[in-house]
Amino acid sequence: MPGLLRGVARTAVVAGTATAVSNRVSRRQQGRWAQQEAPQQEPPPAAAPAPAPPADDMTSKIDQLKQLGDLKAQGVLNEAEFEEQKRRILG
Repeated sequence: MPGLLRGVARTAVVAGTATAVSNRVSRRQQGRWAQQEAPQQEPPPAAAPAPAPPADDMTSKIDQLKQLGDLKAQGVLNEAEFEEQKRRILG
């Protein structure tokens, strides 16, 4: 009977250790994956549109506003960034 208890105790220790190691590895992998996904989720900062040339000023402003609208629709620009760029173009 003492041999049986020793075997059961050893199995419990091995199983507990394996579970702890497995959980730690899983947490580390999730942390690494989260770090890799974080840069992909954040959109790169949008470059400010170049100032419009004096000729065809209104046409170029409309084109720039359309491009801004597309960037906002794609999720590259948030509402505040969109409004700031729009103000720069129109102001």
